[in-house]
This record gives sequence, structure tokens and C-alpha cells, in this order.
Amino acid sequence: MIRVVLADDEAMIRAGVRAILATDAGIEVVAEARDGREAVELTRAHRPDVVVLDIRMPRLDGLSAAAELRVAVPGVAVVMLTTFDEDEYVTRALDEGASGFLLKAADPRELIIGVRAVADGGAYLSPRIARKVIARLGDGRLARAGAARGRVESLTPREREVLALVGHGMSNQDIGHALFLSEGTVKAHVSAILQRLGVNNRVRAAIIAYEAGLVRAGT
Repeated sequence: MIRVVLADDEAMIRAGVRAILATDAGIEVVAEARDGREAVELTRAHRPDVVVLDIRMPRLDGLSAAAELRVAVPGVAVVMLTTFDEDEYVTRALDEGASGFLLKAADPRELIIGVRAVADGGAYLSPRIARKVIARLGDGRLARAGAARGRVESLTPREREVLALVGHGMSNQDIGHALFLSEGTVKAHVSAILQRLGVNNRVRAAIIAYEAGLVRAGT
């Protein structure tokens, strides 16, 4: 069972998100927060697998809450659910360790897909967000490619294999199946990769994989 804490300052949005998640028998909303501060407190108390955060909330916004959770509850996966897709929000969300970024206007099925993906150790961006990220990567990619390749060269051959699959959006379980490794071994490799690359989430690692040529645009 995937346990979720949901945070949004609008009761109607919380009710709608809860209803969507309830259609999946493998997901349970264990607590709801009305602001970012309450979200941090409830996450500490319930230790869920995933926290779904709105960006604009009173007392503490979702991005600041994500930053606190990265330190206070490092094992929890964070999904940002918002109306806004400005580059500044996407960039900061990734910097604060979010593993998912979803838009409220998206297909409701994306919410379930995203929650399941991050709970399994993967990452998920709404297609509209993913297109923006890829387009932004295209600007000045050649200037960054050399640096990215240098960072990737610090990895072992097995870690580079794992990074390439992370870049393709595969979960730990899927990577394990592809490389005939246990899920625990994959998690250990991913942790080592993030540390060696100096990034705090899989999306950032995937971007480096893309810039280094381990992943082609469109895949």
C-alpha cells in the first residue's frame, strides 16, 4: 500500500485529489494538510511514502515545504501538484528534491501514474512540463555536454548503465529486471550515482544522462 499525505489550501482540490487517488486500491491518503507547515508536521508524524504538495499555500509554500522535508524526512518522495508551470517553479522544485511535477489541469490518470512512479523510486513530470525541460536543455546543450560527460566518467560501468535507465524514466524495479539486479542493489547504485554526480534527485540525474548523451531526446 502506498501511503500519501496530501497538502493543498483549497478543500475542494483536496477532496478531488483524494477521490482520484481512491480509485486505485493500492494508494491510501493517510492525512490532509491545509498549508505547507502542517504538511511537514503530518509527514513527520505519519512517515508516508509520498507527499503531494501544492506550490502556493499559506504559512509555508510547497517549495519551501519540500526543502524542509528533504532534510527532515529524506526517504519521502515529493510530488508538486500545481496550476502553474513557470520555469522558475519547475527549476526550484527539482532543486528542492521533488521527484514529480504535475499540473492540476492534466489528465487525472497522471496523478496516479506519478504517485506510483515516485513511490517506486522513479520520477514523473507531466508531459507538458517534460517538453519544456527538454526544450530548455536544447539551449546551450553543447556547452554543457563536456561537463556532463566528465561527471559521468566518474561513475563505474555498472553505475553508467543504471544512470542511462534512470534517464529513460525507469523505476528501481524496472531497472532491476532489465539488469538482473535486486531492487535493493539498484537503490544502492542510484544513491551512489546521486552522490557522485552531486545532485539530489533522479530528475537531475536524468538531465545529466541526457546532456552526456546516454539518453536521446524523444526516448
